[in-house]
Amino acid sequence: MNITSIKDISAPVTEQLERFDVYMRDQMRSRTALLDTVIRYIMRQRGKRVRPVLVFLAAGATGAITERAYIGATMVELLHTATLVHDDVVDQADERRGMASINAVWKNKVAVLVGDYLLSKGLLIAVHNNEFDFLRVTSEAVRRMSEGELLQIQKSKQKTLDEETYFRIISDKTASLISTCCEVGAIAATNDPAIREALRSYGELVGLAFQIRDDVLDYTSRSSILGKPVGNDIREGKITLPLLYAARNASRSDAASAFKIVKGKPGKRKDIDAVQSFVVDHDGVRLAQEKASQLQQQAIDSIVFLPDSAYKTALIDFATFVVTRTS
Repeated sequence: MNITSIKDISAPVTEQLERFDVYMRDQMRSRTALLDTVIRYIMRQRGKRVRPVLVFLAAGATGAITERAYIGATMVELLHTATLVHDDVVDQADERRGMASINAVWKNKVAVLVGDYLLSKGLLIAVHNNEFDFLRVTSEAVRRMSEGELLQIQKSKQKTLDEETYFRIISDKTASLISTCCEVGAIAATNDPAIREALRSYGELVGLAFQIRDDVLDYTSRSSILGKPVGNDIREGKITLPLLYAARNASRSDAASAFKIVKGKPGKRKDIDAVQSFVVDHDGVRLAQEKASQLQQQAIDSIVFLPDSAYKTALIDFATFVVTRTS
């Protein structure tokens, strides 16, 4: 089957996702009218539910999808939603998935407090159900995501970034939550530490590949497909793997010129085009895509020992999807 969407990949857990939506909505209810209004608005903004899909697929692939998987999926989705609300405040974003952001509608104070509420609800679900392994894993993800974001801010101000630091940032910012989803699913299904570690590793590797593919698309995709202006990373002064790899293959002076343009956060189309051409001409896009594909294969190899099932096949398909997607 040609995997073209998350919907294809989530097919084995369609029933679980339908039940999860009800479970999640129940967990988010409060006794405060304003909070309930904002939460209903958030539920309308929800995306493709990638995180609960991964929790359920990991649980199914390593044992069975039990009540524990619903608790774990709700925890990670609440955590993810809280970080999105907080991110929009930090970034002063006006939109989220085509709708006005929480901070745009209700201002920053309400948005921050709603994000805090969602995070606390996720932690309390674990405490009330004595799921302390879930609590440990998700708390570690929050720590990593915060550190990754702060490291990126630090490096952005210093206008320096090397390959090692790039991988540290994307590992903490992006891969940590995907890894957490997969590990939580395994924890919900098995007590075997080797299997739990394998799913954690799978998620980490897929998360890295996902972010690298995202960075590649910024240099190659059409705006209509990607949903944001091509060259947006260049415009924002972000140094990503395609640029780092291109710089390795270029003369010192050419690399310095490209970095100078990016660090200046160029607004002119000709400057953005110049950096894009530099990266493509010096194999930055090809080498970054090859790295993503290597990580994808490592992710698949890490779960190859699991018994064959529709859930395992879907996890393999997801690893392939993240490095071949066009948006």
